[in-house]
Order: sequence, then structure tokens, then C-alpha cells
Amino acid sequence: MAKYIFITGGVTSSLGKGILGASLAKLLQARGYKVTIQKFDPYINVDPGTLNPYEHGECFVTEDGAETDLDLGHYERFLNINTSQANNVTTGRVYQTVINREREGGYLGKTVQVIPHITDEIKRRMTLLGQNDEYDIILTEIGGTVGDIESLPYLEAIRQIQWELSEEECIVLHLTLIPYLRAAKELKTKPTQHSVKQMAEIGLLPDVIVCRTEKPLYGELKRKIALFCNVKANSVIEAADANSIYEVPLNMMRENLDEICLDKLKLDMGKEPKMDKWNDFLSRLKNPKSTIEIGLVGKYVELQDAYKSILESFIHAGAANEVTVNVHYIHSEHLKVNQLKEKLGHLDGILVAPGFGNRGIQGKIDAIQFTRENKIPFLGICLGMQCAVIEYARNVLGYENANSTEMEEHAEHPVINMMEEQKTIKNMGGTMRLGSYECELKKDSLAHKIYGRNYINERHRHRYEFNDQYLAEFEEAGMTAVGKHPEAQLVEIVEVKDHPFFIASQFHPEYKSTVENPHPLFVSFIEAANKYAINKNAKGGVEEEVMS
Repeated sequence: MAKYIFITGGVTSSLGKGILGASLAKLLQARGYKVTIQKFDPYINVDPGTLNPYEHGECFVTEDGAETDLDLGHYERFLNINTSQANNVTTGRVYQTVINREREGGYLGKTVQVIPHITDEIKRRMTLLGQNDEYDIILTEIGGTVGDIESLPYLEAIRQIQWELSEEECIVLHLTLIPYLRAAKELKTKPTQHSVKQMAEIGLLPDVIVCRTEKPLYGELKRKIALFCNVKANSVIEAADANSIYEVPLNMMRENLDEICLDKLKLDMGKEPKMDKWNDFLSRLKNPKSTIEIGLVGKYVELQDAYKSILESFIHAGAANEVTVNVHYIHSEHLKVNQLKEKLGHLDGILVAPGFGNRGIQGKIDAIQFTRENKIPFLGICLGMQCAVIEYARNVLGYENANSTEMEEHAEHPVINMMEEQKTIKNMGGTMRLGSYECELKKDSLAHKIYGRNYINERHRHRYEFNDQYLAEFEEAGMTAVGKHPEAQLVEIVEVKDHPFFIASQFHPEYKSTVENPHPLFVSFIEAANKYAINKNAKGGVEEEVMS
């Protein structure tokens, strides 16, 4: 039977519960245990699929088509495993299930209440992944902060699980903040004490306290936290600020967090964690041979979390190529034609990011034209691919009014059109083409060379597609559909001939890039950008023919 580790947060949000959970899971996995992580979010949306990226950051998509919290991306990148629909649950999904059951008469006329009906459904979902022999340990991250009204049902559910299970079957980690007051030159434990006190008021006490801090925790301070928060002194863990999230597993290993948790769960210590691949990745990350400049053209660049998986993919691919990738955020809504040389001319590669809606589209199209005409390495993703098709139609095929029907419903040349099966759909949430789909690659294509095989599987999140009615014209003019869904024949990848690297995909390669398996498209894109930078430097900077 699986054992459970619950991770709660106190004092403030954004302390890094997801990174802590992924790091601990990585260490337990390295000791030979079968591990997974799940995230319980307190908001009432059924999933983050309808949330604005400014509200919640990136919406991560799993293999089975679940639109989930961005922390699931961290789980996959650290553990190198796939998560699923069951790994992310929201209050909205919980209430939706309970209300549907009540409408079906499932409660036999009883008054439906938060306790026991909502908490019972939360407990059912918390233990769902542990009902078979697939996992030894299940980590569960609770979104939000202790003290939030929205989080109370989850904390109550954990309390009940603790009461139902033995002490060695379930433990609670509490991540908190130890602020440093520069004026007093002191670390302060009072916020942590209050956070733990709030937990105690509902009958829940942490077994381990992990303290985010910018200054080292000295022994006396740890003993004070332990005394006032009712934990053993060796169960107070220092989580010092790190330069990279990928250093956190090693920091937690030095703090013996994995050993402490295994001891409390009465589990064997297993084998000594082998972190050779992880250390090799960090070594290449910290000791690059060169630096390249990459432009990320998008609509949500003010919030880095909106493109979290893309940014992490750059890190993975950079380490694989032994280069540092400096990312320049370029807001497509504010990008003007007369600024293109200034904003883009110094870059070694340009990625046009996913998104929805008409805002900022022209800036993306202009950026792609500049990139294509000046032979700067280019990677387009989802809407980035669709903008590449529109740009090519306008500036190469000569269709000045080419557009997507998402932007212009009655476009004269709808080179991007809504998928047929999407046209009758009314509800917005969870109804796009989601999850993993197969793609067949042309054998003489750059994409085939990059992947090294005929068939690939990649994750999708879109409603619009390349309009096949124009395909012959595009291919005759030099933009080729080199990847298609083998059955539906939907265009998945396009390439431009006579260009060092111009690839755009309808799918999202960033969702599948991990530390141990950097995504080949990103690795090849960064490799091409590095070659471009070397050639540019050899010629003494940006060539004069760069478009003004």
C-alpha cells in the first residue's frame, strides 16, 4: 500500500512547494522507490484551461489531454515521468463531482455538506493513485497558503487521513518562510510559528518544517523553531535560496530530507541516491563554453510563468549544447516594423510563442518575416506556427488578406481555419484538441533528421489548423508540410527551404522536455542558434543586409 507525503505552505505564496515536492520525489526515486506527485488547487475553476496566463501562468498539458497547473511540468521535468488527469485536482472539479452525484440521487436524500461530502471526495482523490501497486510513495502538494479560506477543506481532509492511517503511513511537510530583517540583521521565526499555530487550530501538525531562507539557519534558531512548532530539531530543514531550481534536489539531499521522510514513514533507506546524470547536467549548465541570445516573441512576456515550459526547455537544450541561453522577452503587441532591426537584429535565434486571440498578432507576423528573410534560426510553436503560415501567405504567396479565422472570421484567404470537429463545440473548458497525437515525418526533412525516426508523438492544445486547400501552393513556393497526423492528415510541422533553421510546429514540444531528455527540437534550435552566433562573430557582427 502506498504511503503519503502532504506538502503545505505557510506565511506567503510562491515559496516553491512544487519545486520542493519535485526535489524530494527525485531523491526518493533515486533511492529506488516508485514515486508520483499530485497537485490540489483551491480555486473553483474546474481546471486552469480557461484561466488567463496573467492570472495563473502557463497551462500545462499532460499526455492524456488534461489541462493542469504548471507545477505538473516541474514534476515531469524532475522525475522524467508522465503525469495524468489524476495528478491535478481543483476545488471546482471536487464540487462538480459532488453536485453531479447529488443530482443523480447518490446521497439518498441526505443534506450535502462540506464535511463529510466534500472532504470525502477530496480524500478519495488524494488516495486514488495509491489504490494499486503502481506507486510506493505519493506526494501531494496543496496549493495556496495555510490560513486561506479556500484551503481549509483540503487541510481538514489531510487531518482525517492522518487520523484514519497510522503515523508511519502519512506525514506532512510544511514549507514556510524565515524572513531576514536587514535593519535588525536578524532572521525571524515568528511568521513560521503563527503559520504552524494556524494549522494546529484545525488539528493538523507538521512532521517536517522546511524553511525558505536567504541566510543560513544556525543551530539555535532551528532548535527554537522545533520547540515552538512541536517537531524534532532534526526535522527543521534549511531551504536556502538557490541560483537554479535544479540545485534544489542536491541541497535537500545535503539536508537529509529524503532520509528524514523515509525514517518517519518507516521505510528502508534503499540504495544511495545516484545523481550522476543530474550532476552532469548541472556541470554543463554551470560551465558553458559560449553564450547565445534568443528572442522570445509573445503576448504575455510580463509574466515569465506564462512561458515556463519554454524557458525550462531552453535551459535543458542550453546545457545539452554547453551554452548559456540569454532570453530576451519581446512583447509582440508593442513591436513595430521600424523597430525590427533594433529589437531582433542582434539575436541568434527567435522563438514565436503560443497564445490565443488577435492581440499582438501583427507583431508576431512581422518578427517572423524579419527572421525568415534574414535567415535567423526560427522556431514557432502552436500560434507561432500559424503566424508563420500567415506571414508566408502574405509575403511569399502574395495573399495580402491571408489570415486565421480566429482573427478574422470571414478572411478572404483563411490559410488557418477552425478544425471541423471544433465548429459545433460551445463550452470553452477542456474542449480543444488536447493531449498526445501521432505525427508522421517526411524522411527527407530536417524534422526527421532531428527526431531520427518516422513517427513521433507530441502534445497539443489548439482549435485551429493549417487549411489544406492551400497546401499545394505553399509547398510549391517553398514552405513544406513535413509532419502530418497519419489518419486525419492534419499538418503538424512546416519547414521553409533554403533557410538554416526554420521549423514551426502545431504541437507544444516544450511540454515534453526534461532534464534527462531535453527535447530534440529545442536542442537542435539552440545548436543552430549557436552556429549562427559563431558565424556572425566570425564576420564581425550583424551583417549589413539585415533588414531595416
